[in-house]
Amino acid sequence: MNDKNTNDWRADIESAATRIDERATHFLRQTPLWKLPAAAFGVKAPGAEVWLKLEHMQVSGSFKARGMMNRLLANDIPASGVVVASGGNAGIATAAAAQALGVPCQVFLPGVSPEAKRARLRALGAEVVVVGQLYPDALAACLTRQKESGALLTHAYDQPEVVAGAGTLGREIEAQGGLPDAVLVSVGGGGLIGGLAGWFEKRARVVALEPEKAPTLYRAREAGEPVDVDVSGIAADSLGARRIGNIAWEITQQQVEHALLLSDEAIRAAQQWLWKELKLAVEPAAALPLAALQTGAYVPREGEKVCLIVCGANVDPATVA
Repeated sequence: MNDKNTNDWRADIESAATRIDERATHFLRQTPLWKLPAAAFGVKAPGAEVWLKLEHMQVSGSFKARGMMNRLLANDIPASGVVVASGGNAGIATAAAAQALGVPCQVFLPGVSPEAKRARLRALGAEVVVVGQLYPDALAACLTRQKESGALLTHAYDQPEVVAGAGTLGREIEAQGGLPDAVLVSVGGGGLIGGLAGWFEKRARVVALEPEKAPTLYRAREAGEPVDVDVSGIAADSLGARRIGNIAWEITQQQVEHALLLSDEAIRAAQQWLWKELKLAVEPAAALPLAALQTGAYVPREGEKVCLIVCGANVDPATVA
């Protein structure tokens, strides 16, 4: 169990930002924050704004770069390098960070991972191992390998350095645009929502969004504790954790009031809308915040500033249109 309070998480996020600024400014980008009237998205809320945090433009194509670089910088890396299990994005981020630091990287992927992500990993110099079908299969093989090799384990979402690194995204949003009223964020294992909720506390409403076919946080809330869930659907490669991470569970219990589910059809429609209307080619996981707005699952108040986390773009562009 994680017994850190929110002030501790804010301090850890500040430390992560300082560490990255001192040693990895050449690696991570400050991604754009795009503010548009809510009406541009078909949302009827007078005076409301929709902010798009374009984190899909981050190095490695997702927010994961923040947490993985922080994890590597905060630890001594053995000669055997680093090892990670991932649906794709955490592996790509770890491989990119390892390449930047000049250390070996081995990535375990499930069969559900798309070829576009596998190709990206190989281009980054990582050794790619495909195991089983879903993320838990890859994780089990990764943990076995880590014990054999002594490599530094980078977890896709459930390590303090990974969560704190993800939290620098919230810090950046506030520095760029001020404090939003609400932040809509996709949830898989929970590293991103843990970091954002740890940063914003309840100064902004952080709203958890999950596919109906991958409801890790939603089912944990029903059960009163993290539980295993069946995972499938359009976003399973990115949001395919079978159980919410322990760190995210503790933080969201304190700081997140709302967890919403969205259909694959709504997610796909939002993904296509982002491409057709805004020319943003993003993966399904990045489309959940817009899907929540366009389906009415989340209804902004008059004058509300709603920030949508556009979290990743590791997708074959041919599949977006």
